Amino acid sequence: MAQFPAALRLLCLLGLAMLGVAQAAPAPRTLLCFGDSLTAGYGLADPGTEAYPAQLQETLTAAGLGWRVVNAGLSGETAAGGLRRVDWVLRQPVDVFLLALGGNDALRGIDPAVTRANLTAIIGRVRAKYPQARIVLAGMQAPPTLGADYAQAFGRIFPDVAREQQATLVPFLLEGVGGEPTLNQSDQIHPNPAGHRRLAANVWSVVRPLLEAGR
Repeated sequence: MAQFPAALRLLCLLGLAMLGVAQAAPAPRTLLCFGDSLTAGYGLADPGTEAYPAQLQETLTAAGLGWRVVNAGLSGETAAGGLRRVDWVLRQPVDVFLLALGGNDALRGIDPAVTRANLTAIIGRVRAKYPQARIVLAGMQAPPTLGADYAQAFGRIFPDVAREQQATLVPFLLEGVGGEPTLNQSDQIHPNPAGHRRLAANVWSVVRPLLEAGR
């Protein structure tokens, strides 16, 4: 039987070795940010670099953590809308799911019990598809104009759902940003780039241990 030339045999061996390395390299893990206009980066010149999910990606890359951040924000989304949309979003792998909905529910005065049920149902959908995924819930607050009773009932949604569903809680996504004119756009609702940097820091301070554990 004819012998392969030595050079050809060497090339074949190198090719097989490189294939083995490629097959062994793990795919980046995915942090999916599922939210409304705050997540989508409404009003920013370049949400792809300025919105808080993009800034989280920059932080993760700088930290040498092999994570991919996906921005699944949709302006105007309510918790009910998120429940209708989540199955489509879950067609991609998810390792950490950041649920950042509820702000528009408060602005519309939706019954807190309805918002609570929809957030719980979204978490259930994620767990059914990806049982090992970690859930992070971003807390929101209702504007005081809706009255103290509504604001208190709404504010309790997030710690209650996080506790019941064993999710990790970001106490208030807009901590340090809400009501701060210099960190918001002219509508004083949507953060500007500096405000989004603060949102990214609020999330990072909570999710960092989860991401480092799954590096």
